[in-house]
Amino acid sequence: MPDAGRGNRPLAGVPALDPHVASCRIVGGVEEHLTVGRVAELARVSVRTLHHYDEIGLVRPSARTAAGYRAYSAGDIERLREVLVYRRLGFGLREIAELVDDPDTDAVAHLHRLRGLLLEQRDRAAAMVTAIDRELEARAMGIRTTSEDQLRLFGAQLYDTIGSAYPATRRTEPRIAERVWAALGDARTVLNVGAGTGSYEPPDRDVTAVEPSSVMRAQRPAGAAPCVAAAAESLPFEDRSFDAAMAFSTVHHWRDPIAGLREMRRVARRVVVFTHDASDAGWRHRFWLTRDYLPEVGELVAGRPSVDRLAGAIGARLEPVLIPWDCADGFFEAHWRRPEAYLDEHVRRAVSVWTRVGPRAEQRAVTRLRADLSSGRWAERNRDLVDLDAAELGLRLLVA
Repeated sequence: MPDAGRGNRPLAGVPALDPHVASCRIVGGVEEHLTVGRVAELARVSVRTLHHYDEIGLVRPSARTAAGYRAYSAGDIERLREVLVYRRLGFGLREIAELVDDPDTDAVAHLHRLRGLLLEQRDRAAAMVTAIDRELEARAMGIRTTSEDQLRLFGAQLYDTIGSAYPATRRTEPRIAERVWAALGDARTVLNVGAGTGSYEPPDRDVTAVEPSSVMRAQRPAGAAPCVAAAAESLPFEDRSFDAAMAFSTVHHWRDPIAGLREMRRVARRVVVFTHDASDAGWRHRFWLTRDYLPEVGELVAGRPSVDRLAGAIGARLEPVLIPWDCADGFFEAHWRRPEAYLDEHVRRAVSVWTRVGPRAEQRAVTRLRADLSSGRWAERNRDLVDLDAAELGLRLLVA
């Protein structure tokens, strides 16, 4: 039945529609609309839910049929789709309204954001599968996991899965750290967002760390900067609380990188971010590991905001960062001149890429690389790397 007070006239300029029209389409130059019942059926939500979204102004159908039924245009459907995905990802209605009404985010940007959120959800599921596999292996050996471990399974996150390997292979590379610390300028108070175990935190400044993963926080060394459990997108600090905010190799794990960077800009007068130019397909071809052994990386970075867009969100300049051949930090590209390192399980487990591509792709890549190293094929293909002291593989410093 039509809602009281809304009237029974069709939208001006749009002919009366059959209440059971099946799709939004253009007929004779006029756009047809979906009725509320059909939208509810296709989206698998209740009519009551759609009425509620209309009442609170979240998704208001832009037309009415002759009988007074709500009717949704293609634009209305696009907005509803975004709302429903955000809702199913666990966002509250007020937060969803702010996201879909963001004037700086167009339809394509929304799709990229939603894709990133869904990938994050997939990663959480993959982390839980890994945890279950480990428990199955333990039980097969007659080992029963503790009650605490069983409960931790339900909070499994990507960094909770890979975090235990960090101390062995992930550490501060002094030449890159020098670039980061120089970019901080004369800042005395520094917020480190996505701080992990504390690598790259400047030792001569007053640092406050932010890290959402309990596994990573637990591995911060004694004497490390105080660490707050929070996410980049919602920093629990007042405006301009810090001289500078930094983030090192973490933006690609944030639920909403643009929102996180804007939060950093809000709480600090200067922002320094070390990240990867995901939009540059060239680095995947320059880097032999992604080109010849692990092309799935291209799918992982697809849809991420470009580094130019990240920089534009906070008015930052971009500076390329070269990777020294003997880089001390074991991030994904660090061993570009030391291929044997990628055969080491400990090295791979401390890099999120290997977890995200899945065990089948990982096993295939490692098997092929081992064979090519044994046969000399890798050396023949990459003989031009031997004389290089540093490589440009898409790493960038954003300074605002």
